[in-house]
Amino acid sequence: MQAEQLKQLVLTALADMKAVDVKVFDVRGMTSITDFIVIASGTSDRHVKSVADNVIAEAKKAGARPLGVEGEREGEWVLVDLADVVVHVMLPRVRDFYQLEKLWDVGMKEESAGAP
Repeated sequence: MQAEQLKQLVLTALADMKAVDVKVFDVRGMTSITDFIVIASGTSDRHVKSVADNVIAEAKKAGARPLGVEGEREGEWVLVDLADVVVHVMLPRVRDFYQLEKLWDVGMKEESAGAP
């Protein structure tokens, strides 16, 4: 599966579970680790877990197995590594504290999560 297709699958899975404040960063020119970083919020630890679980389930259905998943037990911040797309689903307070967006927005434009 191409990185763009995987990104779209992730965005659909996030939208299906009503993830909040979804941001997509195209980091192809900044790192060789991944092509896209997606950051989203959940409204509670259960919601964060459910959103991340849906991303994992939809990726597996499409044949993209996660390389790793971290934080599922706590549910405050779940990271899903799909190789070409790394997904962070976080509680708003955790997201505010770590401010991952600031790490990746230097000299780049954030993509609109709503655009296909």
